[in-house]
Amino acid sequence: MKVKRGVSWMGWFGGKYEEYDFEMFSDSHFIIIALLFVVSVAIFIFREKLKGKKWRCAEIGVAISLILIESSYHFWMYVNGMWDVSHAIPLELCSISLILSVILLLTRKRIIYEILLFTALLGASQALFTPLLNFDFPHFRFFHFFYTHLMMIWVVLYFTWIHGYRPKIVSVLKLFVFLNVLMPVIMLINKAVDGNYMFLSHKPKSPSLLDLLGPYPWYILSMEFLLITLSLIVWLIFRDKGRKG
Repeated sequence: MKVKRGVSWMGWFGGKYEEYDFEMFSDSHFIIIALLFVVSVAIFIFREKLKGKKWRCAEIGVAISLILIESSYHFWMYVNGMWDVSHAIPLELCSISLILSVILLLTRKRIIYEILLFTALLGASQALFTPLLNFDFPHFRFFHFFYTHLMMIWVVLYFTWIHGYRPKIVSVLKLFVFLNVLMPVIMLINKAVDGNYMFLSHKPKSPSLLDLLGPYPWYILSMEFLLITLSLIVWLIFRDKGRKG
């Protein structure tokens, strides 16, 4: 992967993206997509070798790395005058998935896995294939965005194939309850800070899938229906085939 001509390495932590303008399905994006599949396949192939207490330190190390890079992201926004309560609070679905990833790595709680499996595979994967990103390689934001989203997916695959965690049909119900307890809280926060977390205040200004889901507020119900439908598909794929439910 080559640095674009004219890019200044001194500006890798700056707030101007003109020198690092990201393009979807560019070389750097395809490399990330390839990395997603290669590491995912490797986790499956080497699943027996990744078992054992010796990997506990690696789990904690990944959790710490996610905390550090996410903290660095908020510091980056602050020093570049971008941090604002209207958009920087970790209330987006991927931000919540990141928090759940850290908690799962540190606690190994199955209930966290049951929610993260769906939010990561559905939310983080969509973000990886169609990233809302301005900064290309080698900018800090490029590394932050893709490292965090890749890790969300790899963490749930790791706990599925190495620790043997599997979703049950009731896991979809837990996801539904989790989101519907969370949504009114986020709506109140949106109103208080003039935000649009999880697109619960209005649709994005740019064209998006939400345009196909109806007007406000009905598209919120459509989003829930779509998420539950896709979650059932994920459950069918990852459930324990030898057990009912």
